[in-house]
Amino acid sequence: MMVSPHVADFLSKISILALPAIFAITLHEAAHGYVALRCGDDTALRMGRVTFNPLRHIDLVGTVIMPLLLFFTTGFLFGYAKPVPVNFNRLNRPRRDMVWVALAGPAVNILLLIVSALLFYVVPYLPSYFQQWFLDNLVVSVELNFVLAAFNMIPLPPLDGGRVAVGILPDALAFPLARMERYGLLILIGVLILVPMIGARFNMDWNLFGHAVEGPVDWLLSAISKLTGVG
Repeated sequence: MMVSPHVADFLSKISILALPAIFAITLHEAAHGYVALRCGDDTALRMGRVTFNPLRHIDLVGTVIMPLLLFFTTGFLFGYAKPVPVNFNRLNRPRRDMVWVALAGPAVNILLLIVSALLFYVVPYLPSYFQQWFLDNLVVSVELNFVLAAFNMIPLPPLDGGRVAVGILPDALAFPLARMERYGLLILIGVLILVPMIGARFNMDWNLFGHAVEGPVDWLLSAISKLTGVG
């Protein structure tokens, strides 16, 4: 059965967005579960979350609804997966190990963007009909993993950066920050969707998320560029 050029082009564009996202999100979440297991908590393992199966990590709101809303309201594509369950009381050293578990996800995203950047050197040796598709995947992978690493390190629970902050801050600051976790998702939705929409009504740029990650992303981009030699 022949596939029309329009359908083939559409499927190609979908794959260029979907494949890097699947790798980035799946490995990010699996890394949290794996490090938690190494630190003494097998909750994620027992719930089937220490796996490379992306279906185990999909969240209806964060992986489907939120990215669509963001794309059609702000033009920015972003989402998140189902959080990996971690029982911090079962960790060998809860406060210290919580930091390592949280850092595992962004660390994997940084590793993926380094690998993606290095794979640019492979592109000239690929068949000509395959080069552009592969190159487009690498570009999306680099950009997506940059944003995921920077965004997740924002010090607000339930983001990884919030967990790191709770683990390293003194109790007087850590406990109030930890209590914010129940409101963290609402705050994020407000910052990512509602605030830019309100700003747009007044012809003002209120993209707080973009401004928040711009500096870290630029720094990461410069560091990885120097490390890999890829501009």
